[in-house]
Amino acid sequence: MVRRALGCTLALALLAPGAASADPNDLVLSRLGTRITNNMGELTGVIGQNREFRALASQMGVVLAPHLLTPADTVGFGGFQLTADYATTTIDPNGAHWRARLGSPDPSGAGGTAHGPSSLTTIGLFARKGMWFPLPSFEIGAGAIHLVDSQAWTGQVYAKFALHEGYHDLPIPSFAARGAVSRMMTQRELDLTVASLDLTLSKHFGIGGTWRLDPFAGWNLLMIIPRSEVIDPTPHIDQLAPGNQEDSKLNFVFRDQDNIYRHRIFVGAKVQYYIFQITVEAQFALAGSSVDDRSGTTDPCMPDSTTSICDAKDTSPSQRTIGISVGLDF
Repeated sequence: MVRRALGCTLALALLAPGAASADPNDLVLSRLGTRITNNMGELTGVIGQNREFRALASQMGVVLAPHLLTPADTVGFGGFQLTADYATTTIDPNGAHWRARLGSPDPSGAGGTAHGPSSLTTIGLFARKGMWFPLPSFEIGAGAIHLVDSQAWTGQVYAKFALHEGYHDLPIPSFAARGAVSRMMTQRELDLTVASLDLTLSKHFGIGGTWRLDPFAGWNLLMIIPRSEVIDPTPHIDQLAPGNQEDSKLNFVFRDQDNIYRHRIFVGAKVQYYIFQITVEAQFALAGSSVDDRSGTTDPCMPDSTTSICDAKDTSPSQRTIGISVGLDF
């Protein structure tokens, strides 16, 4: 039964609508390319803007990062949990990189207006199961998260090891380490993988013999790995039509960048009555600072750069996430 539930939850990631339609939060990465023209105004090439690509991937990585929303205690080796999750994460809508949103009112990046709302929302389902093997106090989880107003889904899995739990009558907290991974799907131009490592402290309190309260806090490291697919800057032109063969030479990719690292601090609390539970959590992601260090140059990437041989710094500001999880603990 547990295996079937986990499989069904992961399968939700494959139920996204087909690529024939698109929504405001879908990405058009060709907008992050500087177009090069000749003296006659003809398009001769496109240079991908690495700095903007890095900032976009960094902020989107925080939005789609593995969900936390659990205290340090596991559900127990005989326990099982099903939840529905909701989270909203702030972004910098005035950042030039967000013109890649399909719904941006300023797709050319001329400036003067925000490229959409200042936050992105995700919803999803998760299943969690306590295990005795390979270690006592071990827990695994899997789920599917959908970015609202887009075709994007992520499949997420994690494993948690409670280094110390269950001593609820002592004035010491539970402590756990967790590793997780999130993989974005159904975005044709961008592959985004987010690996996560977090350390969590929590303390259990019984209330009236019927309620339980588990406040928790912790630190989380994200490693965001963005990869570009081949991008067509002139999708309105059929490259297979007679006379249009040269148009395929305008296709470009963003070169693979060094991994992006972001740090998050989080606090929350889980309240449970019988098998019903609700968990609320607040996260704070520090501003990005990692750099894609290209060999052979020390020049930083600048806006509208005419070369991709430059060092792109993550210019992402800090981000805040509010999440809530509602479900059943068996």
